Parts: sequence; C-alpha cells; structure tokens
Amino acid sequence: MKKRSKKYSESATKIERGKLYTKEEAVKLVKETSNCKFDASVEIAVRLNLDTKKADQQLRGAIVLPKGTGKETRVLVIAKGEQAKKAEAAGADYVGDVNMLEKIEKENWFEFDTMIATPDMMPLLGKLGRILGPKGLMPNPKTGTVTTNVEEAVKEVKAGRVEYRTDSFGNVHGVIGKVSFTEEDLIANLNAFMSTIIRIRPATVKGEYVKNISISSTMGPGIKVMNNFDK
Repeated sequence: MKKRSKKYSESATKIERGKLYTKEEAVKLVKETSNCKFDASVEIAVRLNLDTKKADQQLRGAIVLPKGTGKETRVLVIAKGEQAKKAEAAGADYVGDVNMLEKIEKENWFEFDTMIATPDMMPLLGKLGRILGPKGLMPNPKTGTVTTNVEEAVKEVKAGRVEYRTDSFGNVHGVIGKVSFTEEDLIANLNAFMSTIIRIRPATVKGEYVKNISISSTMGPGIKVMNNFDK
C-alpha cells in the first residue's frame, strides 16, 4: 500500500469517504485540502462509460476555460509567410519553420508548452513525430493545433485552452485552474469542462455516460463531485 504523507492524511480527514459533494462544496474543499507550499493546480478526473477500442469513443479535443488556467503558456508556431506574421501579432512566443524544427531535432530544444502548425508544415513535422509524440507536443487537428487560423489558435491557447483525451480505461483528465482562484472562477471552469465532455458524448454509448467525477489539488486528496452538470 502506498504510504501517504502526514499533510495528505490530515487533508483527507476533511473529506467524507464515499460522499458525493456538490460542485460548490467540492471546490471549497479542494482549496482547504491543498497541502502544497506553492500555488497548486486544481485537476479534474472524469470516468466515462466508453469502449476505447471503438474509434468513435476515443475522445480528444480542447476546451477554452472561461477563467483561464492560471499558467503562462509558451507557444511555438510553425508557419511561413503571412501566417507567421499573424502568429507573431497574436502573441506567439516563438515563430519559425524549418529553422525551429532543426533546433528541436539537433539541440533537443523544448522551451515551449504548445506547438501550433499550419497544414502545409505537417509533412516536415511528421519527421519529428517520434520526438514530439511522447511529450504530447505533436500538433493535431482534433485539438485545433493544426489550423489555417493561427491567430485565433494562439489567442485561445494564451487565454486558457486545455487539451483532453481519453486514456485506455475511458478516463479523461484535465486542469481547471489554480488553488488561488476564487471559488466562483473554479466553478465556471468546472462547468465549462463538464459541459464540453457531456456535449461530445458519442452516439454509440448506451446507458450511463459519466460514471464518476473527482477534483483535487496537486498532491491533494480526491473529492467526488455530483454529476448534475447536464441538469
């Protein structure tokens, strides 16, 4: 059995085992049970009734949180010409094409959090799939990071866009803010995250879709949340 820290154990005593909390109660508790010295992230885990062996039940996409993530995201845009100029104007931290790809490959450079690329650059990017893929940095049309509208994509990432995808067990994980956020802002982000997950329910799913929702702070105990987001 994994041994928990004293701080974790103390925080866990504030949570009633097996109880489903309202989102208001859960958000209040997640702030109270954060035991980090730094401004911890607030994370969400959603267990869905999905058969991930079926292609249409492998969910992947991105959500723009209305109150942001509380994190400064460094954006690299791979584009040429006019698209590169638009990316710079939109606030991208780094913009380039072959030169940036060579820097990644030859210098092992990863001073960015999100990569956005125009479709015409994808054949070149494909050669770096073995490097970018494992780090979760490979641009993908499903998450809006392969696009001809780089200006909007950069602004969305900077505003607080988070990506999500199901794991092999049908779970979706994400970040909905920081412990320092107000309860109202965390609830707004939680509502936005869950409304998106509910909206993209695959038509082939039968019966109960959302099985379990929990939120927690970084290294904090999980708090189960009532599923009344589609009410």
